[in-house]
Amino acid sequence: MNGSAFLAYAEQVLAPELHPGDIVVMDNLPAHKISGVREAIEKLGARLLFLPPYSPDFNPIEMAFSKLKALLRKAATRTIDELWSVVANCLAAFTAEECRHYFEAAGDDPE
Repeated sequence: MNGSAFLAYAEQVLAPELHPGDIVVMDNLPAHKISGVREAIEKLGARLLFLPPYSPDFNPIEMAFSKLKALLRKAATRTIDELWSVVANCLAAFTAEECRHYFEAAGDDPE
């Protein structure tokens, strides 16, 4: 993802969902740090925090990616069409409770 695409996402998708006091936590992807992203978040009264560099343990998505990659390796698909089908099936294997545990393990309360 490039910076202009992420800025468009931040302004058009993320910002309309934010409320004063919300906290947005991002990793250190260069696209997250381009001019305008912080402003789009903070003008609504939300805060932007960046994870420390090289801190996948604080990022709940990294735990989900780890499980997803293991499931994909186990499926051992050989074609793009098979891959799309397997990805859809793998994503269905994630329960809301499991995802809540990912946040808790990263030190966040999802409530």
